[in-house]
Amino acid sequence: MTIRLLPEKTVNRIAAGEVIERPASAVKELVENAIDAGAHRIDVVMVAGGREMISITDDGKGMTADELSLAVERHATSKLPDDDLIHIQHLGFRGEALASIGSVSRLTMTSRAWGESEAWQLTVDAGKKGEVAPAAFNEGTRVDVRDLFYATPARLKFLKTERTEFQQAHDILRRLAMAHPQVTFSLSDGQRRVFQVSGAQGELLDVRLRRLSAILGGEFADNALPIEADRDGITLTGYAALPTYSRGNAQHQFLFVNGRSVKDKLLTGAVRGAYMDYLARDRHPVLALFLDVPADSVDVNVHPAKAEVRFKDAGAVRSLIVGSLRRALDAAGHRASTTVAGQALGAMQPQKDNLINRGVGPALPFGQKTHLPRYMPPGMAEQSLAYQQPLTDDASKGHMSGLPPQGRVDPSDDDERSAAGFGGTEASEADDVGAYPLGAARGQLHETYIVAQTQDGIIVVDQHAAHERLVYERMKQQLAIEGVARQGLLLPEVVELEQAAAEQLLSRRDDLAEMGLILDSFGDGAVVVREVPALLGKVDVKGLVRDLADDLAEIDEALGLKEKLEEVCATMACHGSVRAGRRLAVNEMNALLREMEATPHSGQCNHGRPTYVELKLADIEKLFGRR
Repeated sequence: MTIRLLPEKTVNRIAAGEVIERPASAVKELVENAIDAGAHRIDVVMVAGGREMISITDDGKGMTADELSLAVERHATSKLPDDDLIHIQHLGFRGEALASIGSVSRLTMTSRAWGESEAWQLTVDAGKKGEVAPAAFNEGTRVDVRDLFYATPARLKFLKTERTEFQQAHDILRRLAMAHPQVTFSLSDGQRRVFQVSGAQGELLDVRLRRLSAILGGEFADNALPIEADRDGITLTGYAALPTYSRGNAQHQFLFVNGRSVKDKLLTGAVRGAYMDYLARDRHPVLALFLDVPADSVDVNVHPAKAEVRFKDAGAVRSLIVGSLRRALDAAGHRASTTVAGQALGAMQPQKDNLINRGVGPALPFGQKTHLPRYMPPGMAEQSLAYQQPLTDDASKGHMSGLPPQGRVDPSDDDERSAAGFGGTEASEADDVGAYPLGAARGQLHETYIVAQTQDGIIVVDQHAAHERLVYERMKQQLAIEGVARQGLLLPEVVELEQAAAEQLLSRRDDLAEMGLILDSFGDGAVVVREVPALLGKVDVKGLVRDLADDLAEIDEALGLKEKLEEVCATMACHGSVRAGRRLAVNEMNALLREMEATPHSGQCNHGRPTYVELKLADIEKLFGRR
């Protein structure tokens, strides 16, 4: 076979396959060009999920006739004036997007430069460039992409439904809007406007919160903690939600580097590390973090779509993120998310209109409105109706029997109470409900839930979950002060690894020793473990060391051991906590409430579930139709 140069048309289509994967990719590249051009308003229209048409209009600086003709050539860009790939200051810089889009579609560009009296238009049809011609247009640029991938029909087979492709573009536009709150963005499907946010000026942190609130919803703003830190020229800003305001996947984590949305293992690992003490493994925090790094300390030229980055000092970046997030979470104290009360109220609401629809229960009086959900799982209607019926005298006595008189305690509980570590706060001391955020204890329900009265509502505390967090925090503090106790192995364990993995472990020998793991070299590609953390008890040494080696290879941090230690701490805390079903005296309940107020993260247990629910009087009045 003879080696030959590929035709330019084929080369462009190959490049298009790398840069323009789907309609959303074209939207991303074109919107980034508009942002780089200094646009203050960007309007996007997508018809048929972008297959039939993508139109993007901006009020940026525009282009002259000569610039318009040159812009659609491969590797033509205005963003590398000194051919410097180290100090990249723009979102785009490769000069491939327009040429790639033009090679697989029917592309029309209309532009008028700032201060110019004439506008110009250029068409490119499957890579064939037309002549620049005069046009009527305001200052700025409009790019129309029609029949995307018509020149490469095979690519069309891999596109998803119109709705899916549109949602992909919607997600990209949301991310760009988060990173650039000074710009107004809109997205339309050709018939209706689906997304719109207005640009704003002011303090960056405040402007970002308003933009994030507009995109993620007001609940995020209500439960978000501000993040602001600076170290060695690296700046981190943004907002992170409380652990109790979490999601079942990581789709609500938005990470940006120098204004560029990225999906980076180092950054997601840092977020996971910061929250791992407060969330179960199947829950994920909601946050938007903006990292500003000196241009010569980050490489954005590692992926055609610019979706990945490489940091010069990955350890410093990770440390800044973990430290900043944990300081913000510590400062939140016992605070839980505002959505906890709403979820509790939703669970308690009687679903009247559903009962009526199924022929169960009385009809609502004429004109009475209900905002309750219309769906009820089968079999629940009758139970819900019974719940709403007035209690008989006998039933009332039965319900009240679960509440012990104040101060009445089973004498057999004395030792257990002492071990729990409760203080001796007297009931009269806590009688001033306005003096404490979590109020004064008024009773205990089913030996599981503490009911406290606040100045403007009530607090219901899960005593086991709350005390589990308190014990856990005490254990962590003890570990930090006294260090990790070690136990020697009767027979040192030899672990065989790849040469690179063994060397990386040995290079972090001192760090691992601080956490209780003592190891030495044992020839090429092997280490010998002599001591392990005592807290781990009987442990699979080989499995532990191999997991550590994998962690170090991926993120250069010994996270695996820390996770295992904290898992053990969490388990011990659970077993050492006040159990559900244990009756408490009023002074014990108040002591628990006071310690919760003084302990960081006490608003959620070790698994990220809330430890208490606060109901305002206004919320309670709604339950009884008073509001």
